[in-house]
Amino acid sequence: MRIIRYRTSASAAVLAALTDEGKLVELQQADFLSVVRQAQSEGRTVLQYVQSVVESSEGRQAALEELDLLTPIEAPEVWAAGVTYEKSREARNYEATGGKMDASTFYDKVYDAERPEIFFKSTAARTVGPGQGVQLRSDSQWQIPEPELALVLDGDGTILGYTIGNDMSCRDIEGENPLYLPQAKMWRRSCSIGPAIRLAESVDNPYDFQIACRIFRDGAQVVEGTANTKQLKRKLDELVSFLKRDNELFEGTVLMTGTCIVPPNEFTLAGGDRVDIEISGIGKLSNPVLAAE
Repeated sequence: MRIIRYRTSASAAVLAALTDEGKLVELQQADFLSVVRQAQSEGRTVLQYVQSVVESSEGRQAALEELDLLTPIEAPEVWAAGVTYEKSREARNYEATGGKMDASTFYDKVYDAERPEIFFKSTAARTVGPGQGVQLRSDSQWQIPEPELALVLDGDGTILGYTIGNDMSCRDIEGENPLYLPQAKMWRRSCSIGPAIRLAESVDNPYDFQIACRIFRDGAQVVEGTANTKQLKRKLDELVSFLKRDNELFEGTVLMTGTCIVPPNEFTLAGGDRVDIEISGIGKLSNPVLAAE
């Protein structure tokens, strides 16, 4: 079961449930967290509540591609974890050493350490949804998307659902100095999430999501990569436990869990490109790339 938000022809934002069979049922609530609170007030799980609404409604058949999709949740904060896959460690080492593939760096330490790397990524105002443009940074010459499984959290750290995240990154800025990480990761339109929230209860095994990323330029595919969340070095609950440690979690916080797909080292995004990220059971997050201003 997935939860989506979309805009109608009258420009009204609608929250809806979408089954795997393509049945679309509009929900009376305006946002996902209101659905969570309604389910709690009735003593039911979110999935139980949504299923009851779907079963009692006629709905209609619809596909995600047909809808004017919005971010499935207006996350007050988006956080991200880094170096959670072997591929990510290799890429960060390459950046930090100027291309010395066999060199060891502090990224090896964080990969093996008890404490994961977790950093602040975005706010609702900086985050875009499906079909909206992600922005290139003007002072970077080496920029890539980072396709990631993202967790939608309750205020106590409970994983309510899963969505797709694009953690836009500047490899040259981060490689120049690790203290530049906030600038390498956070600027306007540097984060996208969507197209849906897959309810956590409807996922049998979160360590078996298939992830694919494809980048298109002038209508032709120029980059493709695939991965699976079974390659994650850390457990999802482990990442959440460190995020909420001595921290205040706002309801609807999103936590990206790291990437295992990195474009070739000679590749950088350009204005006019399109980034498509697909995760099995969730959908496809597609964003055009806007040139730096």
